[in-house]
This record gives sequence, structure tokens and C-alpha cells, in this order.
Amino acid sequence: MALGWLVFLLLVSSSVVLGNSLNYSILQRCMKDVDTFLWELNQDKPKEYAALMYDSFGKMGSSVKDGNVNQPGSPQQCRSAIGPSFSTHYCQVFLKQGATQYFVGICVPDSCGEDDVKQLLNQKSLLGPLPPILTNQSSRELIMTHCMADAVALDASDITSTQMFIFTGRIGPAGQCLSQRCVSSCFQAFSLQTTSKGVLSTVPSARCENYTSLNGIRVLSLLWIICGHSAQFPIINNLDNYKTWRKAVESSPVYVLTISGPVFLAVDTFLLLGGLLSARSLLSSIDEAEDNLSLGLVITFLSSSSRSRIQPLHLFTVCLTISVISLVRWGPYWFPFVEMLTDCKAYWWANLLLVSNLLPVHEIVSFISSSFVFRRNFSSFLPLSKSLLSVFPGHGTCLWTSSVTAAITACLHLPVFQPSTITSDNYVLHYYVKPYTRYGSFLIGILLMCNFELNFIQWQAALGWLCCFSLMVLLIGLAYILKETPPYPSVAHALYQGLHRPVWALTVSWIILACEEGYGGFIKTFLSFGFWVPLSNISFACYLIHPIFIILYNGMQETPIHYTDINFMYLFLGHLLLTLAVGCALTVLVEKPYLFLKPKCI
Repeated sequence: MALGWLVFLLLVSSSVVLGNSLNYSILQRCMKDVDTFLWELNQDKPKEYAALMYDSFGKMGSSVKDGNVNQPGSPQQCRSAIGPSFSTHYCQVFLKQGATQYFVGICVPDSCGEDDVKQLLNQKSLLGPLPPILTNQSSRELIMTHCMADAVALDASDITSTQMFIFTGRIGPAGQCLSQRCVSSCFQAFSLQTTSKGVLSTVPSARCENYTSLNGIRVLSLLWIICGHSAQFPIINNLDNYKTWRKAVESSPVYVLTISGPVFLAVDTFLLLGGLLSARSLLSSIDEAEDNLSLGLVITFLSSSSRSRIQPLHLFTVCLTISVISLVRWGPYWFPFVEMLTDCKAYWWANLLLVSNLLPVHEIVSFISSSFVFRRNFSSFLPLSKSLLSVFPGHGTCLWTSSVTAAITACLHLPVFQPSTITSDNYVLHYYVKPYTRYGSFLIGILLMCNFELNFIQWQAALGWLCCFSLMVLLIGLAYILKETPPYPSVAHALYQGLHRPVWALTVSWIILACEEGYGGFIKTFLSFGFWVPLSNISFACYLIHPIFIILYNGMQETPIHYTDINFMYLFLGHLLLTLAVGCALTVLVEKPYLFLKPKCI
């Protein structure tokens, strides 16, 4: 027995010694290659690889006081340098100097890993600190290092997602069909002649023929969201004048159309429309069943084609996101998306079950489809909501959701003003993506459908419009008044957080109700233009796909983006044009075929 323990201890100790010696030899090779590079660099005429490596290092630019603290360097130029006995790869060193955090891109031999880079920086003077006159601090500390892979490395989830993306896009669910008639229906469903009909039509669909103003409201809300995301993604880490941008958006309510003031109220408009249309669909099903709300009716409602038609497009987008992000060769601003991609792969089942907003993770697909996930969460409980509303008044349920939101805001000291919300993890994790804090808007949509009638005289309708616009202005103005987040529980912030989204939903409800009951005037005419109909038809595909383009654009940038209003306007228009084109294609190739297929194969 003692001999066995002796052999075991010898094996363990030898493996530890072997591992340490291996790590030491790797570090030695890294140091040797770095010494070769530095020696060559100090020659009168250094070789081209040494000049390229040095030139690809990040260097301090101007406007450091305005936020241009990052020094990205050039990953592409670094990869093109080939030494006498080594290749090169690009790494980022994250540093903190006083209150300033920044990263510097460096080009090192491929024999150096992330841990080797840390030791290298402690032994070699490769990077100089920021001038103390700019940071009021001369000493700095190393936070972490990231090294970019030289080649795209795919794991099992990447390959599976890519195959699912191709399979879903080209074949779809044709394999479910067994009979020859059903196979023929599948080919007809995926025919462009079938799927392209009505997509670009200016005639409202049967679903919205009695609510023509919804098309305009849906499209305007989508444009607001795309405009906000076009501004939000660059400011996370791509701007070279972040402080200039922040000062501008905090000083003028005009920037509420991008990313200032209340955060994405357009999402609550989508939730309101979701509650309205879902309640309409359920009420129609109940009327057809002679007012009998049975379990079979609920199951039929939850699996109806009008609701399940968009789930294939959602899954298609999830697979597309993982595939594209895994295959792209990123620029120096890729690191924020690494954690997103990791979470997206790890919690694929949450996307499949549409519960990703219940998990405490920052994952990309949950963010992309948050409004869709909210609606599916809420719609699943719509039959129960109708029963509850017959027992408890609607305003009581709204008050409960507002109270929960206010309590969370007070306890966690949450901000209510964008861009302060960008730097608050608690805001996203505990408030913004949680269904129990966002149910009010959806519930108001249900109540609107259940009480869709309005009998006012002219002056009462005018007073309603005045109150509607006054409340909208008040919601935006109060956000600017409360833009400073206090370090203590604030009653004002809690009340605003708990009430501003339901109040916004009420104002949009008035617009819908007044327009459809004949009190809309020129606003009704504007929202009912035929121009909005084709854009409304592709709105869901555009909502899902637009963040992917924005992420790719920002992640592949070699240099930071400079904020000006004209630059951000061109970014928005470029993202919008590409989103509309691809959204139309996805609607025709993915969304519509599933809509046509299901009734033909049953």
C-alpha cells in the first residue's frame, strides 16, 4: 500500500515538474523571439518585418481629454509581418492609469501567449504610460490581456449552427412532409412566385385591414430602434471622442431620436401592438368557439400559424448570428463580442425555449430579439391574463408591475437616463430584459383591444390629443431632469422608472384609438399611407437582422469612429438600407414559406 502511494506521489510530482518546465521553455522561446525583434529594430536599417511589427503597435492620438484613450494599432499589418523564425499575432493590453482605463494593441511573436505577454510587459519596456498631464497619474496597472487568434477556429457549436443555417434556409421543414401531395406543397410554399406575393403590396393585410394606423406606428418604431442601435454600438468602445458625444446628447432632447433620455420606448410600442393583436386573435378564437375558453382552444391559439410563423425566422437568425460571428476576422474592437458569443453558444437552449431574458447573462441573441421574446412570454400567459382581468381590474395589474419596477430601481439605484444606463449592468440584468418589469405595456394592449370604442365630441377629442402630446413631452423632459443617478434610493427615480413605460403605452393607445375611431385627422392619414405597408410586412425580419450588421461593422473597424451628427446620420442610413434589403429577402425566403407551408401540410 505504501509503495503504491509512493509511486502515485512520484507521478504527480513528475507531471508538475514537466508542466513547469514546459511553461518555462515556452516563455524562454517567447523572450528569445522578442529579443530578436528588439535587436533588429535597433539596427540602422531594420528588416521589414521589424518595421511592420513596430508600426502596428498602438500609439497615442490627439483628443485624449475628449475620450480618445484607446490605442488599437493595426491587427492586419501585424499579421502580415513574418520574422526569421516566427510569425506574429495581435494582442491587446488593458491598462488602468488613475481613473482612465484603456487598451493598447501590440504585435508580438506567435510563441507568446497571453500569460507570456503579461510577464513580457513586466520585464521589457514596450509600452509607455499616458502623460501625467492628461491623467493626473503617472503610475499604471495591468488589468488583463487578450490575444487575437491567427486563424478562425471553429468548434462543434459553430459547425452545427452553420449547418442548421444552411439547412433551414434552403430546405426548411420539407422533411416533415411524407406524402407526395405534401412534398409538392412544400415546393410550392418555397417558390418565389408564392412567397413574394403581397410582400411589397401597399394594400394592408387582412390582419391589419381594420387598424391601418398600426402599419405606420410599427415602422416608425422600428426606425427609432435601428437609429438607437446604430448610435449605441459604436459608443460602447469605438468612439475617439466619447466625452464630446456624451456632452452633446445630455444637453439636448433632440437626441432622444437616437440614444438619449428614456431608453428605447419604441420597444414598449411593439409590446403594446403585440398585446393588442394577440388579444384580438384570442377573442376571435373564443367567438368562433361560442365563448368557450377551453384547454384545446388555448393550445390551438398558442400553436396557430399567425404566431408560430415567426419562430423559424428567429431560429434562423440565431444560427446565422453564431455562424457569421464565428467566421469573421475581427478588428481591434472585437473583444466586447467575445463574451456575447460565448454566452450565445452556452445558452442556445434558452433561445430555443424563448426564455433567454430570464437568465443573468449578456448574450447577443437575447438582446437582438428582446421584444420578440417579451411578446412570446406574455402571449403564452394571455389566456390566463384574460381570466385574471375578469377577477382583478386591469389598472390593479398595471400598478403591481409598476410597483415591482419602482422597488427594483430604488433598491439597486438604477439610472433612468440614457447614456447612464449603458454603464449600469444592473439596469440590463435586473430591469430592462425582465418580463415582470415590462408587462405593463403588453397588458395595456390587451385592455385596449377589450375596450376598443370611443364616443367623444370634438372638443373632448382635441383635449385628448393635447393630453397625449403633453404626456409624451413630459416623459422625455423628466428623463433629462433626472439624468443624474443618486447613490441612495430616490423616490423620484423609482416613480419615473415604474410609470414612464406604461404612460408611454397609454399615449400610443390614444393615438391608435383616436385614429381608428375617426378622430385622427392628418395624423391618421399619415400613419395609414400605403407606403408603410410593405415596410410593415418585413418589419420583423428587419428587427432581427439589423443588430448583426451593426455589430459586424463596428467589430471589423481598424480605427475608431469619430462622432459627429453627420457621421452618425450616414451610419444610420447605411445600416437601414442594408437592413431593408436583407429583411425583404429573409421575409420572402424564410418567414413566408413557413407561413404557407403549415396549413398545406396539415
